[in-house]
Amino acid sequence: MLKKKSISASKASLVLFLCQMISALDVPLDSKLLEELSQPPTITQQSPKDYIVDPRENIVIQCEAKGKPPPSFSWTRNGTHFDIDKDAQVTMKPNSGTLVINIMNGGKAEAYEGVYQCTARNERGAAISNNIVIRPSRSPLWTKEKLEPNQVREGDSLVLHCRPPVGLPPPIIFWMDNAFQRLPQSERVSQGLNGDLYFSNVQPEDTREDYICYARFNHTQTIQQKQPISVKVFSAKPVTERQPVLLTPTGSTSTKVELRGNVLLLECIAAGLPTPVIRWIKEGGELPANRTFFENFKKTLKIIDVSEADSGNYKCIARNILGSAHHVISVTVKAAPYWITAPRNLVLSPGEDGTLICRANGNPKPNISWLANGVPIAIAPEDPSRKVDGDTIIFSHVQERSSAVYQCNASNEYGYLLANAFVNVLAEPPRILTPANKLYQVIADSPALLDCAYFGSPKPEIEWFKGVKGSILRGNEYVFHDNGTLEIPVAQKDSTGTYTCVARNELGKIQNEVQLEVKDPTMIIKQPEYKVIQRYGQVSFECIIKHDSTLLPAVIWLKDNNELPDDERFLVGKDNLTIMNVTDKDDGTYTCIVNTTLDSVSASAVLTVVAAPPTPAVIYARPNPPFDLELTGQLERSVELSWIPGDENNSPITNFVIEYEDGLHEPGVWHYQTEVPGTQTTVQLKLSPYVNYSFRVIAVNEIGRSQPSEPSEQYLTKSANPDENPANVQGIGSEPDNLVITWESLKGFQSNGPGLQYKVSWRQKDVDDEWTSVIVANVSKYIVSGTPTFVPYEIKVQALNDLGYAPEPSEVIGHSGEDLPMVAPGNVQVHVINSTLAKVHWDPVPLKSVRGHLQGYKVYYWKVQSLSRRSRRHVEKKILTFRGNKTFGMLPGLEPYSSYKLNVRVVNGKGEGPASPDKVFKTPEGVPSSPSFLKITNPTLDSLTLEWGSPTHPNGVLTSYILKFQPINNTHELGPLVEIRIPANESSLILKNLNYSTRYKFYFNAQTSVGSGSQITEEAVTIMDEAMASRQVDIATQGWFIGLMCAVALLILILLIVCFIRRNKGGKYPVKEKEDAHADPEIQPMKEDDGTFGEYSDAEDHKPLKKGSRTPSDRTVKKEDSDDSLVDYGEGVNGQFNEDGSFIGQYSGKKEKEPAEGNESSEAPSPVNAMNSFV
Repeated sequence: MLKKKSISASKASLVLFLCQMISALDVPLDSKLLEELSQPPTITQQSPKDYIVDPRENIVIQCEAKGKPPPSFSWTRNGTHFDIDKDAQVTMKPNSGTLVINIMNGGKAEAYEGVYQCTARNERGAAISNNIVIRPSRSPLWTKEKLEPNQVREGDSLVLHCRPPVGLPPPIIFWMDNAFQRLPQSERVSQGLNGDLYFSNVQPEDTREDYICYARFNHTQTIQQKQPISVKVFSAKPVTERQPVLLTPTGSTSTKVELRGNVLLLECIAAGLPTPVIRWIKEGGELPANRTFFENFKKTLKIIDVSEADSGNYKCIARNILGSAHHVISVTVKAAPYWITAPRNLVLSPGEDGTLICRANGNPKPNISWLANGVPIAIAPEDPSRKVDGDTIIFSHVQERSSAVYQCNASNEYGYLLANAFVNVLAEPPRILTPANKLYQVIADSPALLDCAYFGSPKPEIEWFKGVKGSILRGNEYVFHDNGTLEIPVAQKDSTGTYTCVARNELGKIQNEVQLEVKDPTMIIKQPEYKVIQRYGQVSFECIIKHDSTLLPAVIWLKDNNELPDDERFLVGKDNLTIMNVTDKDDGTYTCIVNTTLDSVSASAVLTVVAAPPTPAVIYARPNPPFDLELTGQLERSVELSWIPGDENNSPITNFVIEYEDGLHEPGVWHYQTEVPGTQTTVQLKLSPYVNYSFRVIAVNEIGRSQPSEPSEQYLTKSANPDENPANVQGIGSEPDNLVITWESLKGFQSNGPGLQYKVSWRQKDVDDEWTSVIVANVSKYIVSGTPTFVPYEIKVQALNDLGYAPEPSEVIGHSGEDLPMVAPGNVQVHVINSTLAKVHWDPVPLKSVRGHLQGYKVYYWKVQSLSRRSRRHVEKKILTFRGNKTFGMLPGLEPYSSYKLNVRVVNGKGEGPASPDKVFKTPEGVPSSPSFLKITNPTLDSLTLEWGSPTHPNGVLTSYILKFQPINNTHELGPLVEIRIPANESSLILKNLNYSTRYKFYFNAQTSVGSGSQITEEAVTIMDEAMASRQVDIATQGWFIGLMCAVALLILILLIVCFIRRNKGGKYPVKEKEDAHADPEIQPMKEDDGTFGEYSDAEDHKPLKKGSRTPSDRTVKKEDSDDSLVDYGEGVNGQFNEDGSFIGQYSGKKEKEPAEGNESSEAPSPVNAMNSFV
């Protein structure tokens, strides 16, 4: 069993050097320790291998290294010693190997071109840098050339050549005009990888004289400009459409070599009219997912981080409506050397063994060579402890003089790798790096990690003790890690104390003490709960916590996992969060997080804000179905499907759903395959073996799904072994002596071939039995007979067909059949809590006696009799079920002052076990129910008779009745309340000395020794004095009142007739006369939003007002040039309109204007105002 590896977060002792041998040492990163230990040099910083410098600035060649003692530095140039003391322009930084070549004070960068290498050396060895090639950057001028104007016929192709000067590094190319604006590019016009500007077909708008190619040299921050190129497009009617022809690359095939890890760029640019569309495929394979990108309007295929697997033939296809053209690029991926296993530093004790391993790969395979302290190992000083075996150096029984730095060089024609790795032989007594008396605090029931960071050579042995004089710690409750850490997997409160770590080797011994404190966990004892709140309401979430008294908790509230909004409506209390004036945006999930320095707990609840129904969306049409489905790149497990979208009908297509039909197994049934974004019209589909596929595509927009497209052509895949096994395998017995094994059968396309069968295997768990197997077909169930009752079985079901088996299936655990439990629960106890609630306890039944899955316990209880009536009734048993292994439960809804019996039974999947002996218990008295009735009879001038019935449920012994009553006047105000107590054996009462003709309200309830029950209410009226009754006469029966009403009705009729006659007389009316008085020769209708009315006609005075007439929204008529308005001449705001829009009522002299009072007016509202209310 491997020991756990863990490093405490509380110490800084991370591993610096990882060795290959078990006996090798780990040197912790402890600053004090590192200052004391000898160490060979290590290169920490160096310039890049290919170093292009700015010729105008000083050249800085970096070389930094560390070691103990500090290393010295030297350089070679072009393979020979570089004496920096003889060159006044070259200096080396203090305590560093970095060179500074002074160019800005007269030096020339070209004079310092070459290959440089740095060596860092101390008494324990020498480390070397890479070969650093120094080259100054170059940005040459454009050669002068005479550029002839380009005259091109509309629709023809055109290539504008850039041919930039060769620079170091190569320049960045872009095209601009004289105004320094980038020339627009598209599928028709685009720049190639070589910098040329390609026109698939020219258009009249391409005519211009300032096509300018620019080259930007980043190292020198300079831009060179080519002479402007002129293009003139002349029209030739008609413009001839042309099928695609590739402008670049030329021919039908080409080759491309790229290095592993680089970016592969493949380009195809085509001429043609209409403009061709480019598509890329890989012959015999798929374009790598997540690494493939299309640029320059899909004319450039970009694959990042290429590997040897990306080698192959890539085809670009240019297509328009007249045809297509294609080109195949054969790509070969080579590889500069790359590490498989780079050599790593080795720290050993005297007499130990170790190895340095250097393994690299590449294409072609690299050559491995070793150096010792910068010298080829073949000519280096001999070391008897060292043996070279190809890519491995083996060290045996090393001594301190064996310390050295070794270099591994892996090279091929595309590059090299150089790695330094030292062998450091040390003899050191033990040291403990963990601070003394360090305090560790953990939460109970969680792991505790106590550090003992150490170092020594040879590697020390570590022992742990608890307490000052405790014994050595051993046993399963502790885990001892290789780095010295002691782990207590489940720390308890009694784990608190002092722990001592002892480290010893043959050179000495040392010990250290640390302290451990175990704290109580933080808990949320009252969690926030789901809330539904109406808009503008108030809501509160609770979060009550319990924590260790020595820890300080911090409570944070989040909304949807983000900070609460900065809003004063959110009030955070000690134990709650309150949101005032809730709005729709407050809807979401609220989380209470409690943090201490040692643990964190959280609880969440959802707030739902009830909002108004949303405004219905504008209705658009569903898209038309896609068409022209095409299958390409058919492989055994994949195929590429492409299509043309149908009309989207004003609502953009959001995605396409691809469905398939299996014509071999389920003809006519379509299944979901996948879906892609609405901008994509091709998809690579994964296929299953032994399926006859047809595909169709459905377009989806916000409105809905289109009709399916026409099916594609069929594609039959080859047979293969099943890829998967049946799911949902279960083993459940239906009888005490059997095991029923069931599974979900594979669907037709999952069979992967003909002859689908299932291998069913089983064996009893925890018994040394062999597997029993049977092969079945066309079923999803198998019954194993003769099994013991309710024992566990291991079960597995494996699919197979004519070609072979599916992968090995996983095992599931099932059980044979259950039988009824054998034993009843014992020690049944009842504790009566109050008159309606009791708690029952019982001892659990032993699991072996359950003989099945324990479902829970059932409590049967029933009322025997009421103690107040001493009468028995029909026994109705009630049942409460308590799930799981509970041993108590609450019995609610009991009747007070009654005798009950109960028993308890255990339940498994088969049924119930025997009942426990009946347990008798009694409930105490409670308050009674309301009296069964209250009747008030025999009213007189000053008395009423009350009769009542005793409560249906007295719930105890009645002690008395309480009667309360009070008078009610004509305004329903209540008078003083009178209370009377009546003996429990009475059933009627005569109330005397009441007021005549008065309504009284009565409240009546019963009492037991516990208290008063619910009351019943009634109202009654004493009779009226006969003399007073004779004086009250109904006014509606009086003759004078009837005559007055008739006169009013006649007057209203006469007024209506007069109004009708005046309206139909013809001629001018007061408003018309006022209009004629104005000198304006033209009366124009006012705008609708002015709120005034249109013109009036002499000939048709009786016509309705024009449709454009309106009143303003404030229910007043706007005053313009004229002081007159319909309101001025009508009856205020109460003028009326007929159904045809004509005005009712006579026009009279101008009245004083008054503001409308809205609903306060006692008159009927006018239609004008009514219309304004809808504006």
